[in-house]
Amino acid sequence: MSLPRYAKSRDSGIPWVGQLPEHWQVTPLLSVARERSESNVGMKEDNLLSLSYGRIIRKDIEASDGLLPESFETYQVVQVGDVVLRLTDLQNDKRSLRSALVEERGIITSAYLALEPYRIHSAYFAHLLRAYDQTKVFYSMGGGLRQSMKYADLKRLSVLLPTDEEQLNIATFLDHETAKIDALIVEQEKLIALLAEKRQATISNAVTRGLNPDVPMKDSGVAWLGEVPAHWHISPLKHLVSLRSGGTPSKENVDYWNGDIPWASAKDLKSEQLFDTVDHITTLAVESGNASLVPVGTVLIVVRGMILARTFPVAQALVPMAINQDLKGITPKQCLYAQFLAWLLRGTADESLRRLDEAGHGTKALRMDAWTSMRLPLPPVDEQSVITDFLEQETAKLDSLVASALRAIDLLKERRASFITAAVTGQIDVRGEVAAQTSTEEAATA
Repeated sequence: MSLPRYAKSRDSGIPWVGQLPEHWQVTPLLSVARERSESNVGMKEDNLLSLSYGRIIRKDIEASDGLLPESFETYQVVQVGDVVLRLTDLQNDKRSLRSALVEERGIITSAYLALEPYRIHSAYFAHLLRAYDQTKVFYSMGGGLRQSMKYADLKRLSVLLPTDEEQLNIATFLDHETAKIDALIVEQEKLIALLAEKRQATISNAVTRGLNPDVPMKDSGVAWLGEVPAHWHISPLKHLVSLRSGGTPSKENVDYWNGDIPWASAKDLKSEQLFDTVDHITTLAVESGNASLVPVGTVLIVVRGMILARTFPVAQALVPMAINQDLKGITPKQCLYAQFLAWLLRGTADESLRRLDEAGHGTKALRMDAWTSMRLPLPPVDEQSVITDFLEQETAKLDSLVASALRAIDLLKERRASFITAAVTGQIDVRGEVAAQTSTEEAATA
């Protein structure tokens, strides 16, 4: 979409804005919005709201992490048209969207700043603050990075103020354009979810049914497994593998850390093949007995942690590495091909997740006796190799499609951010576009 620029402009005097339409004003935030300060003491309101991915969403107050009703008396009440900012953890988190428009009365944590617009159109104000958020304005305020900011730190923020009519035009244009982009993003997200389902179904079918649809089948004798190829064996996992535990060298001994040896934890198992890890330990940590290495090809799983509430990650170590206590290293015996074992555990992940117990503080733990007793299908070794080759090829195709969809989402988000920034800073003149949209809508309803 190509839109005209304003005919006359001037220097805004604001580094992150540059040129500004000549007739626009620049005013401090305190002159157009005040801090909303309405306590929820006495539980005046129980519509619990949360800032999530740049939107205010409703949450179930009865299922809010065990908080008691009196806990919500410390929350603040927000009204329709307010703009909420999360100005905490500024040093560590530079990716999250920190602003959102409130569309229903409710309560939200007092850790957030709620602004009540009174001399500026609320929808335009929300888009303007989103542009400031996306261009990282908040991170450079106050002569350096701050961990958090309050209204007092923000009240002198320069606010761009078009005419009232232009504010409405800009808000209307951005609402229309971002809605179209958001719909495209949702379609890509649906595609990714479908591809993930297809990937899991492909793996599960291959490791429990094989690749030949005409092969004779037999009852496995395992309720959740059903029929398997007649020539396959069924065996408890503990008869097929040996397990190795891990540990964490003392964090107080600096000589154990920041060396050259990979040290895997749950956060590293986002990849199915591990060449390296986020954290590293030293040779001294291994030689002193505070850590040990698992060999190349070892299959790694998570046995404890919050990640198990959602998924059952399986990875394979492609270099020697140490592991922490939340992981298990699994070494297959001679009857089992290591790469096939990894695919087998991925394909039967749902059954593994059914063997979890609460480990406290909202985390889950795998019941090892129950898990290692899990009976699994075992094809002949040569068939394991064929299935492994098939799955590597098929999942690579699906992963490529997912990567393309993720790139499309990134481009759409960039386009969305560019539209918002260009419109609220006067780099484009949207008045004609809004007039054309209005005429089209009126003609369609006539």
